[in-house]
Amino acid sequence: MKRERGALSRASRALRLAPFVYLLLIQTDPLEGVNITSPVRLIHGTVGKSALLSVQYSSTSSDRPVVKWQLKRDKPVTVVQSIGTEVIGTLRPDYRDRIRLFENGSLLLSDLQLADEGTYEVEISITDDTFTGEKTINLTVDVPISRPQVLVASTTVLELSEAFTLNCSHENGTKPSYTWLKDGKPLLNDSRMLLSPDQKVLTITRVLMEDDDLYSCMVENPISQGRSLPVKITVYRRSSLYIILSTGGIFLLVTLVTVCACWKPSKRKQKKLEKQNSLEYMDQNDDRLKPEADTLPRSGEQERKNPMALYILKDKDSPETEENPAPEPRSATEPGPPGYSVSPAVPGRSPGLPIRSARRYPRSPARSPATGRTHSSPPRAPSSPGRSRSASRTLRTAGVHIIREQDEAGPVEISA
Repeated sequence: MKRERGALSRASRALRLAPFVYLLLIQTDPLEGVNITSPVRLIHGTVGKSALLSVQYSSTSSDRPVVKWQLKRDKPVTVVQSIGTEVIGTLRPDYRDRIRLFENGSLLLSDLQLADEGTYEVEISITDDTFTGEKTINLTVDVPISRPQVLVASTTVLELSEAFTLNCSHENGTKPSYTWLKDGKPLLNDSRMLLSPDQKVLTITRVLMEDDDLYSCMVENPISQGRSLPVKITVYRRSSLYIILSTGGIFLLVTLVTVCACWKPSKRKQKKLEKQNSLEYMDQNDDRLKPEADTLPRSGEQERKNPMALYILKDKDSPETEENPAPEPRSATEPGPPGYSVSPAVPGRSPGLPIRSARRYPRSPARSPATGRTHSSPPRAPSSPGRSRSASRTLRTAGVHIIREQDEAGPVEISA
């Protein structure tokens, strides 16, 4: 009986240990599968360069592993599948000539594009093993940041102004993050300092004198960073600005007055010069006409000074005068021209000789229509002391009196 009871107790103990043994067997099975490890879980790549998705696996089997890389999207995209390092199937055009596999299952991507960014998953399995190993690696692809610069409308600002804006600008770079610096140190929290949602624009409200300083911005992304040159912002007090504006206004006013004062005399001088040129032109024209005018005697003062100097008497009778009958002599009682006195012939000279004036006047080139010159000599009476001649000559020029001369025994008249 004792022996039977001992056998039953041993059987019950074995049944109690069976679940624990089963659990132990389950836990030891993964050790017989593929174990994958990776030194990094996040890799930052640069456009145009290469990125290595590095992994390592371990297995109890000596067979070649089957490796499969996928890019996780809404629908997973197979990048490459291989047995060992031998590619199975055809590669997608996007990855052709850009990928390379290594014995440990690592993947090298060359000539990175922005579209290559994402989460990559690798699966390694061996046919003799029960379980397949998996691992994921995140890849980012970015463009380097170019050097930024701070843009401002003006580097000077008036104290207590409503707002003053600074803009951090750069040409190239993806995923930028902005940091504003004042005198080389990050800006402190201030209710007057307002940043845009992307922190690219800094707005200072109600500018104070303490805001007079050097400002710069720093831009970063996963692969690069850049810092702008500092910009000096000058804050003026209102009283100082008023003095500067008033001084500038006075200087501008004085300059305008000086320019106007210098411009007016120059204009007057120009008018005077034009007037002088016109007078010189008129004088030149007068000089051209003066020789003609000098050939004509003046009928005013010259006749009053010496009326006898204007008498031109003919010396001899010409055939031309004998052909025309002599005009009737004017009566002595006929009044002469005003302002002239009639005097009798000078007794000291012979009537036959002509009286010549002390001054000779050349004939003017402009003549009036010729008038007939007549000369008649009546028969001399025996008692006449000399031959009686009557001559009449008429000279007519533009603007000159008509002078008639008669040489008779009687008085001589001048008609104007």
